[in-house]
Amino acid sequence: MALIIAGERSGVGKTTVTLTLLSCLSRRGLQVQSFKVGPDYIDPMFHQHVTGRACRNLDPVLTSENYLKECFEHYSNLCEYSLIEGVMGLFDGVMVNKKQTPPLPLPLVKGGVDNFASTAHIAKLLNLPVLLVVDCSRLSGSVAAIVHGYRSFDQQVKIAGVILNRVGSDRHLSLLKNSLAPLQIPLFGVLKRQDNITISDRYLGLIPTTELPELNQLIDKLVNLGESCFEWESLLPLLRKTEKADKEFSSSVIIPPISPSSTYPSSRIKIAVAYDKAFNFYYQDNLDLLQSLGAELIFWSPLEDTELPKDIKGMYFGGGFPEVFAQKLAENTRTRNAVKAAIFSGMPTIAECGGLMYCAEQIVDMTGKSWEMVGVLPTTAVMDKRLTLGYRRAIALQDSLLVDKGTTIYGHEFHRSRLISDSNKPLFETYRYDCEEFMGKEGWVSPFNLHASYIHMHWGNSLEIPQRFLKKCRIFNSAFCL
Repeated sequence: MALIIAGERSGVGKTTVTLTLLSCLSRRGLQVQSFKVGPDYIDPMFHQHVTGRACRNLDPVLTSENYLKECFEHYSNLCEYSLIEGVMGLFDGVMVNKKQTPPLPLPLVKGGVDNFASTAHIAKLLNLPVLLVVDCSRLSGSVAAIVHGYRSFDQQVKIAGVILNRVGSDRHLSLLKNSLAPLQIPLFGVLKRQDNITISDRYLGLIPTTELPELNQLIDKLVNLGESCFEWESLLPLLRKTEKADKEFSSSVIIPPISPSSTYPSSRIKIAVAYDKAFNFYYQDNLDLLQSLGAELIFWSPLEDTELPKDIKGMYFGGGFPEVFAQKLAENTRTRNAVKAAIFSGMPTIAECGGLMYCAEQIVDMTGKSWEMVGVLPTTAVMDKRLTLGYRRAIALQDSLLVDKGTTIYGHEFHRSRLISDSNKPLFETYRYDCEEFMGKEGWVSPFNLHASYIHMHWGNSLEIPQRFLKKCRIFNSAFCL
């Protein structure tokens, strides 16, 4: 068994409740596996900081329903306790456009689905109970109508109970309890307003853990709060793994049926993965797949390191906040030149979102200042007030490092930058996931082995992508190779 933390809408405190539960379990010495519904990178960082275990994303748009179920079963079976943080409001998802060509990768969907990839969808898919977090800061008696509506809206979604967040006083709590009493719904916790417990955020959500030196002090506060605000005797049985989940489990999706020792008889392929305050948006499953397929991942910092790792055969630049650290990236001239020389030598390189920005000629930050970047893409990334956000269906217009022309991939865009000039040979034409709305052409296909795109991809249901990347890395041979 596991428990899903859901909100009645965005911003009600799902992450605070989830982190409080995870912190308390971890401080008790219990091993807990966390999951996050949706494509988010930052919330899983907080999960991992608390539990010491990589959080796994559960997203049927980026992967598939089958992959999601296998991923959950595999990793939840490794720990005694499991907890899933939902996304947005309980029933907030995307529409399914079943007339789309090519069809969407929805093998288990029957009939119309208007909340696909929502927390409710995941709860039904995994047959797990939901703990509903309600923001009580601006209501009292109306809480019963809200909870009743959520509990009765879809009978297949099992609402195990509620957590009341941002309760103002004992009098306020009394009003809330009196209103909920006729529903006879379990109350699993009450969190009073906590002015001294806040997690800083900015335009893409929470500030990542690598930028929060005071995070451990915050976790201490959450532990102290959690020990007194939750009904642990009722919660622990819902979080604990059942005997049914103890079965032996292996997945050809999660653990690829490829033995590096037999497929790649020589040494493992060294891949430089940029990881620091500027670049830290990676799906753990992607990194695991690379390792399973024969890669040795070498983590390094474009901010701090003055040279590339030795003997690498490929590079991977994930998303992040290069614009926030643009000055320091620009000042590290030696590293920028090394990256540029490596790409121009033909070294296979993935540059995703923030990585794409780093490969441009310049980044113009939020204050309007320009900073020199690697310069392999003839464009400038300019920070904008407009947020580009949403799932994408992307069709490859060219053969590239990762995909063949005509291939359809499903990804996610989430950025506030734009490029001042487009590629004359774009990588993808993109559409909204849930309809035929054309979103434009994007990405760069260079004459070198560079995949540069704003679209974030999860490879869990597309094993051919990391396989193709590593094949190109293995055959790469250049005098530049250190």
